[in-house]
Amino acid sequence: MKLKLFTIILSMMLLAQTAFAAPFNANAKTKRIPAGTKFQLQMLNPVSSINSVGKDFSAILMNEQMNDNDVILPSGSLVRGSIKNIVPAKRLSKGAILYLDFDHVVTPTGRQVPLSLNIVGRADMTYDGGITTTRGYGDAVKENWDRTKEITSNAVEWGNDIVNDGAAKYVTVPLSAVGGAVGGGVYFVVDSIADLFRKGKDVQLYTNEVLNVILTEPVDVPVL
Repeated sequence: MKLKLFTIILSMMLLAQTAFAAPFNANAKTKRIPAGTKFQLQMLNPVSSINSVGKDFSAILMNEQMNDNDVILPSGSLVRGSIKNIVPAKRLSKGAILYLDFDHVVTPTGRQVPLSLNIVGRADMTYDGGITTTRGYGDAVKENWDRTKEITSNAVEWGNDIVNDGAAKYVTVPLSAVGGAVGGGVYFVVDSIADLFRKGKDVQLYTNEVLNVILTEPVDVPVL
């Protein structure tokens, strides 16, 4: 009697396992997106280096992915990820570094397919794939020099605009240029000294900001 009852229970368990597995392995059809494919992702929420490691974020796919004239991943597909690592900002104007991990994409069939993506095409990238602000004192000094040139240029334009065409411009423009050069020079020296002791800036990715990423491993996406 016990053996018969055990056999019935075992048969029911096997039948249930087969029933639950059927939707996932019966005539499954997939389409492959090859490694090297470029995606454009639009952030749905802000992410910053002041957040904690592990904080989740979401983005949507902006460029649909196709194979043999079939849409594999339509634009608007949801991509989820999290903050992989954060290197805090340091003195000497060394900016924070933010590392993102893209976990999966939600397909039109509702499946969550793992993704391996790297961010590309940004001037503020580190050699190992992080996003930073300033890499150190050299970058900070370069920014100060660019700002100094901007101050001088604005001063010359101001001197050129305050008077009408005429001989007065021969006085106002040189004076404005000298004033701008002096003001810009003071700014450059003072801010460059301050950058020796100042911490670098934090990384901030804003809502709706677009990230260019590249697929590092091929992915097979279930299709209808």
